[in-house]
Amino acid sequence: MNAARVTVPVRIVGTGLLGTSIGLALRDLGVDVSLANRSPASLRLAVDYGAGRAATPDDRPGLVIVAVAPDVTADLVAAELEAHPDALVTDVASVKAGILADLTARGADVSRYLGSHPMAGRERGGAIAARADIFLGRPWVIAPHAQSTTDQVRLLEDLALDLGSTPVRLAPDEHDRGVALISHVPQVVSSLLAARLIGASDAVPALAGQGLRDTTRIAASDPELWIQILGANAGPVAEVLAAFRDDLDGVISALQDPAAPGAPTRLAGMLTRGNQGVARIPGKHGGDDRFATLVVKVADEPGELARLLTEIGEEGVNMEDLRLEHSPGAPVGFAEIAVLPGVAHTLAEALTARGWSLAETAR
Repeated sequence: MNAARVTVPVRIVGTGLLGTSIGLALRDLGVDVSLANRSPASLRLAVDYGAGRAATPDDRPGLVIVAVAPDVTADLVAAELEAHPDALVTDVASVKAGILADLTARGADVSRYLGSHPMAGRERGGAIAARADIFLGRPWVIAPHAQSTTDQVRLLEDLALDLGSTPVRLAPDEHDRGVALISHVPQVVSSLLAARLIGASDAVPALAGQGLRDTTRIAASDPELWIQILGANAGPVAEVLAAFRDDLDGVISALQDPAAPGAPTRLAGMLTRGNQGVARIPGKHGGDDRFATLVVKVADEPGELARLLTEIGEEGVNMEDLRLEHSPGAPVGFAEIAVLPGVAHTLAEALTARGWSLAETAR
């Protein structure tokens, strides 16, 4: 067992997907994790799953993580600040500026509040969908404000690193504008596209290939949760969608008469700008050539991916991006690991020496 950077007791309020996943990962590192949830059944499930123990009145946490729906996050954060005056309180909601403003307006002690947001999730929710490795290789945003201290930021950075994430510091407003573009608008676009399938004949969905599956995957997300997220970040989302609408109007205009002068150029420009945008996405998911990629075969067995990532860390290499490929029923999957070019060859040799099989050398 690796030593945890977080050494204080941790209290997690909310035992859904993220709260239970955090508990599972911290318990694997030996951290004392107490769990609280207004639903006794949900709490028992998370405890049985191994995400922590049920909280008691005598607990003295040093860190409280509020992992509940966005519309009640500020209420729970305020309650935890009052109940645990010696603890730093964070939350993992997908919006940050509104929660901070709400807490400030109600007079809560925001000097002990520091919002954060792990950029991880699944289409399924609840403790039953939780995974200790859900945060591996994912960014974890920490959103300092005027009263945040260096020690508070460092504690949340340690939390992110313990869970295999990469800490990223962003101001609350900057975070909300960013997630509108890279998370919230994609949800809207994916849902709108998937909704077009409702009126199609039964034969049409049967033709679906990977392109449609990729672009509609997140349309399976929980509508109730997303109503809250979109409402909490309505301004930035609407701004991006308005620009998207203008671009879409240009495409429609060109397609209405594709042979008209200038129409092919407008379509080509749209596709080219899409290429340029994808190239800005770090790692294998985009075309960022700052990183080299190793493709490692990973047996479809419990703990194998965690072991690979642990051994990469033991070699002193910082993983820049991670992508998993696994065909259902296959005995192995493939982990595409993006690293800085200068360490790729050394890491490939080290992993080979440790018994890992590389499907592709660094490129």
